[in-house]
Formats: sequence, structure tokens, C-alpha cells
Amino acid sequence: MEKYQILYQLSPGALGVNLVVEELATEAKLVIKQWMQEILGQMLDALEYLHQLSIIHRNLKPSNISLVSKNHCKLQDLSSNAMMTHRAKWNVRAEEDPFQKSWMAPEALDFTFSQMSDVWSLGCIMLDMASCSFLNATEAMYLRKSLRQNSGSLKAILKTMEEKHIPDVETFSSLLPLMLQINPLDRITIKAVVRMTFVSGSFKSSCVAMTLHQQVVPEIITNILLEGNVTSILEAMENFPSRPEVQLKAMKRLLQIPEDQLGLPWPKGLVEVVVTAMKLHERILDLQLCACSLLLRILSHVLVQDAEAQVPWDISIICSLLSIMRSHSDSEQLITQGYSLLTIISSQVQVSEELQKAGLFELILEHLYRFSKDRDICFSALGLLWSLLVDAVIVNKDPVVKIPALVIQVLDTHPTDAEIAEAGCAVFWLLSLLGCMSEWQFEKVVELLLQSIRLSQERVLLVNNAYRGLASLAKVSELAAFRVVMPQDGGSGLTLLQETYQLYKDDPEVVENLCMLLAHLSSYSEDPLALPESSEEILPELESSGIRALVREIQGRFTSSLELVSYAEKASLSLEAALHSSQERKLCGAAVREEAAAPKVPFLPEGRPHLP
Repeated sequence: MEKYQILYQLSPGALGVNLVVEELATEAKLVIKQWMQEILGQMLDALEYLHQLSIIHRNLKPSNISLVSKNHCKLQDLSSNAMMTHRAKWNVRAEEDPFQKSWMAPEALDFTFSQMSDVWSLGCIMLDMASCSFLNATEAMYLRKSLRQNSGSLKAILKTMEEKHIPDVETFSSLLPLMLQINPLDRITIKAVVRMTFVSGSFKSSCVAMTLHQQVVPEIITNILLEGNVTSILEAMENFPSRPEVQLKAMKRLLQIPEDQLGLPWPKGLVEVVVTAMKLHERILDLQLCACSLLLRILSHVLVQDAEAQVPWDISIICSLLSIMRSHSDSEQLITQGYSLLTIISSQVQVSEELQKAGLFELILEHLYRFSKDRDICFSALGLLWSLLVDAVIVNKDPVVKIPALVIQVLDTHPTDAEIAEAGCAVFWLLSLLGCMSEWQFEKVVELLLQSIRLSQERVLLVNNAYRGLASLAKVSELAAFRVVMPQDGGSGLTLLQETYQLYKDDPEVVENLCMLLAHLSSYSEDPLALPESSEEILPELESSGIRALVREIQGRFTSSLELVSYAEKASLSLEAALHSSQERKLCGAAVREEAAAPKVPFLPEGRPHLP
């Protein structure tokens, strides 16, 4: 472009934006199709793909971008990723041509490379493409070098670009200051660059699945197509599947349509078209967020209308959703929406085994670890875990046994959140039933279950799941039972149990769970294999807390619930047996003490007593 001067820009047409330029040598005026946006879009696409694979190019510069056709470029010299791990070789290569060195980030000159180094280099390339009509090669090189020490010179260039009406100057003015930050930690990521350019509509070829030689759909046409009813909108989406801008506009329009006009319960074609768009444009975050919002709206409405409705999903769609969540691993909103969708799906169809094989447990573990402070992600992840574990056949226990530690961390991080406590109690109960909890975790889990009950006793689901969890742990661990009955900082678990009974004495389900816990606690009082010190502590606590009277009251009030009666009777018999055994021990102890206190009569060697 150094040979030409841009005179003005023609109005956009069906073939794109055209420039009227004047050749400096001959003053001849020419019309040149503007393809810079397409080339930049392809470069963004290629670099984002490399970074997604954790590959750093390390030597991004114009000579490593080659045109393979009139409208198609490719990124080359990927060997730099391997060669630039040897500092001596890099020094030799870099000093061969100082001009080539000017594209490198400030930290790269000190042999420190990261994805942000590639972002700097790409920013330099974009700056060069935008300013090549008024800067020669030498001026551009000195500009790039100056940016490493002072970003002030960039403002002057951006102002000149604006004065010369360089196409897309608004986009460049927004992006370049973010890409050319001296501190790599302050730079924008390549994924964020792609998102900004897509939203602005500047670089038409960015992101996958864009057909390079396809004509641009004029905005006026898409607006007409999308202003119709649901049928016409779906036709537009089906006719332009490779155009993410059309798909995004269509889904936004569908989100605005009232539910009574969507044709719900859903037209199957609506779900299929939305899912197809998600698959084709996996790396466009805005489109994925909009698609998930639309699917959640559809599915939630349908299930409210008909709880027995079947969700039209298969394992390929589910795997695509997992892939999308992995592609946008930093988007907290997408992760939350994805978990909400998977919870609905897993509650409707038996896909737990397939989801386990697809690595869903590992993905949940990663997110709970990374986003333990994010309330929405934690809540949606716990809800999904409940849905997966409730009727699950565990394919591989290795990831599942890691779940309790992270759930403990989440509940410790959100100690006053009742919804998270409720979801966490449910997960703890299922994990204890599945035997996926280590003994060293029992005490902490008991503490958290009791804490959750104290936090929100009015939530009946929380109360039921918490007491089920306590009963499950008390059944398999005497230490867990001991921690339930012994007074702690927050008070005794037995006192809390009696408070719960007073609140829910007319709710058979809650009372049954209380009796189940009492039955397991009292069993240690009569267990001959129990540790003496623990058993001796559990029985007095049960007695002194008035549990015997509580059990008698329950037996008198509930006579028709077989499970409840069975647990209450078991607890009562255990307590009676323990009391009887305790009384016998006391009598034996008294007899021994009396015998020890009686005067001893001396005996003669012949065996006859010696009378004084």
C-alpha cells in the first residue's frame, strides 16, 4: 500500500467495502476491494487455535504469513515453538536481521515467551497494515521499537489514522492500546480480541466455519428475514448456517418473541437449528451464550408445562456442549448456563454413564477448584452432581473420590449461603452412600452438615438430606457418631435434633430421618466390638439429652409409617439394652467394692482360721 494514497471509501455493497486509491507514481485512480479485514480475521482465527492448543508461535511477523490464494492466508514457521527454547540459537537468529526483531514483544527480547508475546506481535502486524499507507518501512520499524518503552507514540498514530479515514479505525483504536501494553499481564487475550472484532463486525472472516469466498449477506436482507415469525427466522438460520452474525441476530430475535408465539411445547426443529449453530461456531462466545439462554428458556418452559416431556438430546450433542465449555473455560456465565442445561438433560434421560466417559466429573472438579469463590458456578455444579449421582452407576471412582474435598472447600467458602448448603448436603449424602468419602473427612463433613442445619432449618429439603447424610456416616463410622452427640462450639447435635423435631413433628419424612440417625447412634451403645471409651461417651449423652423420652413420644405419635416405626423401635430397644447393661455393670461394680471393703480373716497354715 506504500505505492497508493487512499482518496475515499465507497459505500458498502454486496461485494464488501471498496477503496478509491491513487497510485503515487502515475496519479492513476484505482478501485481496490478491501480484503484486509478478511486477512486479519484469518490470522486471529489461526492464532486463537494455536493458543487453544497451548502452542506459542514465538516468532509472529509478516514474513510468516503467506497468501495461498487471493483471499486466503496461512500462518507458517511453527518450528519457532521448538527452536526458540534454546537461547543461544535464538540470539543468533534474532541478530541476523534487526528489522525482523522489531516485531517481538518487550519481554521476548529477554527470552521470556507467553501467549501474550504473540498478542503483542499480532498487534504490531495490525498496526503496520493499518498505517502502511502513510508510514514507510523504516518509520514503521522505529515506531514498533518505541512502543516497547513508551506507548504514547501509539496515540499519535491512531489520531493520524482517524484523520486519514483509515477503514475500521474505531476498531483499531479500541484494540491496539489493549494489545500493545508493555506489561504482558495487562494485555488482552487473543480470545478477547476475536470477540471484540466479531461484535464490531469488522473482520468478517474471523472464527471458524466462515466461508471465505461466500458473498456477505447485506444487513437489510437479514433484518427483513428476521422480522418475520418463528418459521421465517428458522429458515434464515438454515439458509445461512456459516454466518455467525446471522445466527446470533436470529437467536436474539427468538429470545424477544413471547413464549406463546414460539410454538411451545417446542418445535423440534428449533432445538436442532440452535444446536447446529452452536456446533458450527463453537469458538464464538457471544453466540454460545445466546444459544444457551435460548435453550434454557425453551426447556424450562416446556418442563413447567409438562414434567414428563422428553428432552430431544443425544450423546453427540452433550459431548459438543462439553467441548464448548472447555473452549471457553474462562467464561463463568457460559459454565453456569452449561451446567444448568446438563442438569436438565441428565434429569430427563439416562446419560450418566456417557457423561462420565466424556469426562464430566473431571470438568466439574476443575471448575470447583478454579471457581470456588464463584457462587453461581458452585451452585450449578453441585446441582449437576446431585443429578448425576442420584441413580448413578459409577464407571470410574477415581474422580468421584476427589469430590468431597472440593465440596468441603465450597461450603467453607460460602458458610452463609443456604442454597449452596442445601445442594452440598445432598451431595454429601449421596457420596456417603456410594462409599466415596474417606474416613479422615468424616469429622469435617459432620461439622458442615450440622452447620448447614443450624443455618437454615426452615428448608425442609436441606434438613432431610443433612440428617440422611449424618445417619449414613454414623452407620459406618463410630467416630462420626461420636462427633454428632458430643457438644461442639455450635452446640450438641442431639440438641439440634430435638429442635428439628419440634419444628417438623408433623412431617413423617423428617421424623423418619431423625429416627434413622438415632437408631445408628444408639447401636454403638450395645455393640460389643465398639471402642469402650466412645461407647461410654455416646450412651450418657443420649441419656442426658432426653433421647429416650423423645423416642417414646415418637412411638406414640407415629404408628402407621413402617420405616419410621422400625427405626424408632430399634433406637428404643438399643437404649433399653444399653441401660440394662449399664445397670448390671453398676451392680457388679458395687458388689466388687463391697467385697473389697469387707475385713479379711487370716488363715492358719493348716487351713483353719485363727480366731483372735
